[in-house]
Amino acid sequence: MTDANTNRPPLAVRMRPRTLDEIVGQRSIVAQGAPLTQLVRNNALGSLILYGPPGSGKTSIAEAIANETHKSFQKINAVLSNVAELRELLKTAKFTREQPILFIDEIHRFNKSQQDLLLPDVEAGTIQLIGATTHNPGFYVINPLLSRCRLIELEPLSPEDLVTILRRALQDETHGLGTIQVPIEDETLLLVAEQCNGDARKALNVLESVVLNTPMGQKITPEDAAKYLFKQQLAYDADEDEHYNTISAYIKSMRGCDPDAAVYWLAVMLDGGEDPRVIARRLVIFASEDIGLADSRALTVTNACFDACERVGLPECRINLAHATVFCALAPKSNSAYMALERASSFIHKHGKEAVPVWLRDAHGKAAERLMHGKFYQYSHNFDQNISGQTYMLTPKSFYEPKAIGAEKALAEHFHDLQELRAKRQKEAGY
Repeated sequence: MTDANTNRPPLAVRMRPRTLDEIVGQRSIVAQGAPLTQLVRNNALGSLILYGPPGSGKTSIAEAIANETHKSFQKINAVLSNVAELRELLKTAKFTREQPILFIDEIHRFNKSQQDLLLPDVEAGTIQLIGATTHNPGFYVINPLLSRCRLIELEPLSPEDLVTILRRALQDETHGLGTIQVPIEDETLLLVAEQCNGDARKALNVLESVVLNTPMGQKITPEDAAKYLFKQQLAYDADEDEHYNTISAYIKSMRGCDPDAAVYWLAVMLDGGEDPRVIARRLVIFASEDIGLADSRALTVTNACFDACERVGLPECRINLAHATVFCALAPKSNSAYMALERASSFIHKHGKEAVPVWLRDAHGKAAERLMHGKFYQYSHNFDQNISGQTYMLTPKSFYEPKAIGAEKALAEHFHDLQELRAKRQKEAGY
């Protein structure tokens, strides 16, 4: 076992990039010539909010900005800070010659009053605020503050990015593990990277644990590394943007007829703790919104799935959800009924609601009888193929546009025949 200095900061802290050029990943944000890089090097960045998953580089980018602009860097954590500390920091900033950077980690934890305190100094440029959050700022950062900051979204680091970071840590003799001679292959590093869900901090912590607990000179195998990998907690919040992003990907995968992707996003939601009834409700909607008349069985299948989620519950109803998901993904798609409703609704909003034709009105009651409600209605069953030729709007309009897909192909042909027969009857009746 390798000796370690217990007073030394963790590897993830020691390996934090010092400049934007050292940052791995997030190339659209920090690459040479990228807008953020240009603004930093022209010292014209202003305040910003960094939004991204854990270990994606939010703190690293903030510290690199401070290093490159040679500004003082004050870091606080919103979980541990309070109004008194915040007031003191802002007061001190007013007497600082150069605009200091105030980095607030987990800024989503600040309440409205704390965020309001920041507004005057951000507005006046007394401080350069850099806030970091793993939660959608649209839900947690007040609009006046958000409007005064650039919003930058970071993506999870790819496994390849993490392997680069881990290899760099193994080679760095000053800050990393370069003085410890422990052979490790890219296959093992890739295993660590793939299990850390895009989180560089977690990957470096695992690497440090593995290396420091392996005898000097002994090769580290994937099996050795696996001992220090715990089951990863999915970055999924059933009440926030991860919920909406994931269920959006799920629905669009079914709409795009990709059962593999649809089942994958279903697994993400279920493993993340999503209520199966929420998914089942979306399936019922999908059955009519996206499959519709192309295969009306979808509504029966999805309703049965919803019923199973209510009656059976987890974990068994996962199977029912998978059944319905694959069925919906493979089913032919038609949104014709949904679009017909949208066209009708749009027409009403634009032109107003027309009166119900007298011959279609309810004929019950003396008053209705005196007003001749329903008197000239032609009972459809008295006519061949139930077509009388009578109209059912004062000014008939076309809203339904059938699609020749799946079962709707036959319905479309039948609809065309009905239209021709209706036109013929109307001509015969002199309408």
